[in-house]
Amino acid sequence: MAGIGFSLRELARSDDVMGSLRAFMHATLVASGPWLVTILALGALSVVAEDAARNADVSLFRLIVIYNFGFSLVCAGPISIVVTRYLADRIYLRDASEGPGMLLGSTALMLATQAPIAITFYGFFVDAPFAVRLVAVAGYLLTGALWVAAVFLSTLKDFRTITWSFFLGMAAGLVLGAALSDMGAFGLLSGFTGGIAIVLFALIARIFAEYPYPVLRPFAFVAYFRRYWDLAAMSFCYNAAIWIDKWIMWLSPQRQIEAGALVSYPEYDSAMFLAYLTILPAMAMFVLIVETSFFEKYLAFFREVQKHGTFARLRAAQIELMDTVGEGFRVLVVLQGAISYLAILLAPAIFESLGLGFGQIAMFRFGVLGALFHALLLFVLIVFSYFDLRRLALKIVVLFLVLNAAFSAGTLWAGFSWYGYGYFLSAVTAFFLAYVIMLRKMASLPYLVFVEINPSVRRD
Repeated sequence: MAGIGFSLRELARSDDVMGSLRAFMHATLVASGPWLVTILALGALSVVAEDAARNADVSLFRLIVIYNFGFSLVCAGPISIVVTRYLADRIYLRDASEGPGMLLGSTALMLATQAPIAITFYGFFVDAPFAVRLVAVAGYLLTGALWVAAVFLSTLKDFRTITWSFFLGMAAGLVLGAALSDMGAFGLLSGFTGGIAIVLFALIARIFAEYPYPVLRPFAFVAYFRRYWDLAAMSFCYNAAIWIDKWIMWLSPQRQIEAGALVSYPEYDSAMFLAYLTILPAMAMFVLIVETSFFEKYLAFFREVQKHGTFARLRAAQIELMDTVGEGFRVLVVLQGAISYLAILLAPAIFESLGLGFGQIAMFRFGVLGALFHALLLFVLIVFSYFDLRRLALKIVVLFLVLNAAFSAGTLWAGFSWYGYGYFLSAVTAFFLAYVIMLRKMASLPYLVFVEINPSVRRD
């Protein structure tokens, strides 16, 4: 996302305060647009519909959106990351002519692979009116397509269109959902799905405007699945790691089952979703400042490599890059640490204002701490990706997934007072291990570049 980050950084450097605020808002949507819009629209629609629809309808609506959001993220992730790699390679070669075909091909692949899953689940396992199940399938596929389209967001120069697309889509979803709320779950889901469709098609229109080329080789990226299978596996495991603790907690004695197959633990889910919102400033800061600064020093180091610079010059560029990484971590730790501290301190007031039960506060607090280390872990994984350490990143992500599953299962066995510890402990452990490995790799950067990741030396 460094490309759009430079444009946003220029906006932030404008003389007025509003320029910085606009840059921060744009960066937030670029970093977390689909996730943020889903969470905010879901929460707002649930509040709006409380008096207009039956509680059972609101609950069914929430569950379908959560299922669509979570499972589409996990299943569409491998396609998105492989397309990201292919698009990055084409941009590096200064040939973006395959952009429109790539968008259509990746969307078609997502629909072809995910439609059977959605149709089978909602068609044969969920006990709900046919109209509700039909809209649920459509919502699942549109959400999956949105994850794919989000790949192209960091390459768009018109970041204002991105912001307006998400804003208008969310607003339309709220208006439509509220207007149709008398129709129960079907009306709420139809309105929300309509909002997702508006966001998706607005972004697709912007992508086609950015890449004014005919549709060429729409499935050329498919060959990258064999070459970059580890990237696809990493994406699947990473997204599964985000959700595995929720899936395990859905087995708790406090779980609820609706429509025959929709299992959930609402108290845990809402506490964790609320905790995730606390990392939005850190994600925006990462796009706006941290990654752009890192990318500049990263390019400076590799320019020295390409110019056959002396060891002294390579060493100086290496030190500057390491200092930039360290500064980036300090910025994220200070910002996110302060936000996490305030969220933990003000948790009772937050939960009272939102009408949530105080029994969820402990889960929320550990979720906030877990999200802090999760955000830092993501920074390390992105550094690994810059140096093409795919297998190493995959191992870290698999560890995160296994630890989150094991620790969450352990807290489930230990009882209610331990709920939330699993995600926190797994994020802390995975981050510190990844951080130590990153420091060692950065300390031996010339060896890493000339030997470990050198295509003429290593074996994939």
